[in-house]
Amino acid sequence: MPRIEPLSPPYPESIDRALRRWMPPGAPHEPLMLFRVLHRNPELASRMFALGSGLLGHGLLPAVDREIVIARVTARAGCAYEWGVHAATLAQQAGLSREQLRATTEVDTAVGAEWLPRHAALLAAVDELHDTAQLSHPAWYALLAHYDDAQLLEFLVLAGWYRTIAYLASGLLLEEETWAAPFPAP
Repeated sequence: MPRIEPLSPPYPESIDRALRRWMPPGAPHEPLMLFRVLHRNPELASRMFALGSGLLGHGLLPAVDREIVIARVTARAGCAYEWGVHAATLAQQAGLSREQLRATTEVDTAVGAEWLPRHAALLAAVDELHDTAQLSHPAWYALLAHYDDAQLLEFLVLAGWYRTIAYLASGLLLEEETWAAPFPAP
């Protein structure tokens, strides 16, 4: 049971409109539990929407790169909720294979998955940020070989944003969405 109960339909018109904005057009399921909890504080939800939707819909990183970062950040944070939502939808749409998704949950991401050099650099950078909250010069230069300054800034914000989302979902004890990909057992 989540620590804060998600809103349930019928929603007030303003909340219904806001929740529909958070979901992709034609989504076959109810708005995410995370979104329905966030709308217990509509002002906060509104502020969060701007950054979250900007990163997902208007980012400079290729979609597959974005989803690798999200999968690794949420996996390293132990956030089965957010990992599963992305693994079931956006990660597959971006072209990540099941083997690659599973590898994002492994200590050694090289096991069972093939990664392009830029993807290996992203994974290593996420791991460094997770472990130390810093990025070494070698990790930075490995990224710089593949990304420009604007993309590097976006990478750092994306990693931090999904760490925040992982804290939120885990801190609220959100149960995995019924349709989400299950987080692989160790």
